[in-house]
Amino acid sequence: MKSFHDLAELTTEEITELLALANRLDKHPEPEALRGKVLSLLFLSPSLRTLTSFQAAMTRLGGGSFVVSPEMSIHGLETRPGIVMDGAAAEHIREAVPVIASYGDAIGIRAFAQRSDLEHDVADQEFAELVDLVDKPWINMESAMQHPCQNLADWKTLDDYDVPANGGKFVLSWAYHPKALPLAVPSSTLYTAARRGMDVTVLRPEGFELPESVMQKASAAAEAAGGSVKESDDRVEAMEGAHIIYAKSWSSTKHYGDKIKDKEARDELVDWCVDEPWFDNARQDCRFMHCLPVRRGVVVAENILDGPRSIVIHEARNRMLAQMAVLHRMMGAS
Repeated sequence: MKSFHDLAELTTEEITELLALANRLDKHPEPEALRGKVLSLLFLSPSLRTLTSFQAAMTRLGGGSFVVSPEMSIHGLETRPGIVMDGAAAEHIREAVPVIASYGDAIGIRAFAQRSDLEHDVADQEFAELVDLVDKPWINMESAMQHPCQNLADWKTLDDYDVPANGGKFVLSWAYHPKALPLAVPSSTLYTAARRGMDVTVLRPEGFELPESVMQKASAAAEAAGGSVKESDDRVEAMEGAHIIYAKSWSSTKHYGDKIKDKEARDELVDWCVDEPWFDNARQDCRFMHCLPVRRGVVVAENILDGPRSIVIHEARNRMLAQMAVLHRMMGAS
């Protein structure tokens, strides 16, 4: 495996093999599998689970890792192209990335979208430019439109809780957040549920529709796997018979890049906080998922997070296991 960027780039057999490997490594650890191997971790965006789960994964497999972020550099890192570097930053990302990559056997890169140009972000252009600087195997730790490590962990979580693929109903719901957030998790989560063969409803208010290309990609995957994809702003209809509700906040695509109008749109939607009444028409065993971090009482009510519906902690632990499988496949003996 030379890269891990998008589940769409993997065959169903390859996804199944990674999930099986994650389960095997959980039950039967291999503490010498990556002995002597080093993973470079470049975080151009903040992280908690991604950073710690990758470090834990490498340690459990017998390897090592190091972390670099702009805040850690005494020189400061410049990321803008074509810039005359006469300001505070003394080092450009175009030199930093290949150097950091050269110190490890593989590199993970995390770089959020700028959220100023929707077309530019949907194309994931900035991340593509970063990995073009790398001559080692690489992992997308979240870009403008992809979060494959989260996606693989979520697929495993659904399997762990015996959520049916074909016939299973998955609701990806927008939720209120005081800030405009990236599209990576909702876009790639939609694809993951669709690729698994589930019947997926994107529940969102007007103005927060996912990009057409994202919907088309997911619809094609669902059709091939025996599932379906649709959008709705009707909470009661969307939650009817749901097995899973996956809450996530994201920027308004109608006002993408316009912070003032985006905030005005979101401020009218503070009632989009997942609470028990949302589950009135769902299955009795309907579960709540979220990639974390999550704002209690804003995105979801505390009683849901602390109650039996929530599987977010199990979901978060699966990040480490899924990444162990990817690292084992990428850096381990063939």
